[in-house]
Amino acid sequence: MRLMETQMRKFLQEKLVLLAALLIAVSALLAGCGNGNRIIIGTQTFSEPKILANMYKLLIEDRTDMKVKVMPDLATSTVVLDALTRDDIQMASLYSGIILDNYFPFERTNDRASILKQAQEGFDKHYGLKWFDSYGFENTYAFTVRKELAEKEKLQQISDVAGKAQSMRLGVDTTWLEREGDGYADFQKVYGISFGKVFPMEVALVYNAVATNKMDIVVAYSTDARLKQYELVTLKDDKHFFPPYDASPVIRKEVLEAHPELQEVIDLLIGKLDAKTMIDLNYEVDVNKRNEKKVAEDYLKQIGLLK
Repeated sequence: MRLMETQMRKFLQEKLVLLAALLIAVSALLAGCGNGNRIIIGTQTFSEPKILANMYKLLIEDRTDMKVKVMPDLATSTVVLDALTRDDIQMASLYSGIILDNYFPFERTNDRASILKQAQEGFDKHYGLKWFDSYGFENTYAFTVRKELAEKEKLQQISDVAGKAQSMRLGVDTTWLEREGDGYADFQKVYGISFGKVFPMEVALVYNAVATNKMDIVVAYSTDARLKQYELVTLKDDKHFFPPYDASPVIRKEVLEAHPELQEVIDLLIGKLDAKTMIDLNYEVDVNKRNEKKVAEDYLKQIGLLK
């Protein structure tokens, strides 16, 4: 029975990927982008890449003769990558840790510079993509606690939890408990920490759970708007356990070769966005319900890249 359920899930996932690919191709055809002076920037379903895509739409259209269409809500980073390789989209923001999904041979490490370099070299060689340096932030797993608990127990990094973990309730994304390499079992080995009670849940629920004292500590995402909304404190990963997921712009090399003026425009955001800034921008969209393009425009004006 369990085997049949697994096979059915796999079948449905494959169908969803095929459907997503078909929708992307049709949208690209209707848009007439990716040719001449027009490009499509694709994004995943969450606010962060949508904000970044709109920043580049504004910058490219302001500083070049090109026109840009943003194609939002592509289901996963894998779907985005597939769309890039098929030329259904020409540009996107991706995260260096995607190489852990075995797109090409790589050396397993949690060193940020090494993972980024391997992503740049691997996607250049195997996929014909130009992977730029990081915007300046990563969006990865992060242990998170309430501000008052962090202050009371003097919690600044994960190792500080060691003597208190047995009395703490941990709320985690169900998939993290089962992950190999960077999941709970390996975390226990690296940090020597086991929590007294572990509660698997949907990742969207962990923020409210820790904020309302239903949990003492949770595994969250490091640039999520709800960190600011609930005044949560992220603990430093002092043993570098979680894989790096530095965010970078990625573009088809042939597009960059045809339009070398894009290099200078894309470089404008490299190193300009830290985690706090990204949390603040996500907060404007996710919590204050502002439009991604308007948030992007206001920030570019704030840092002097748009008038």
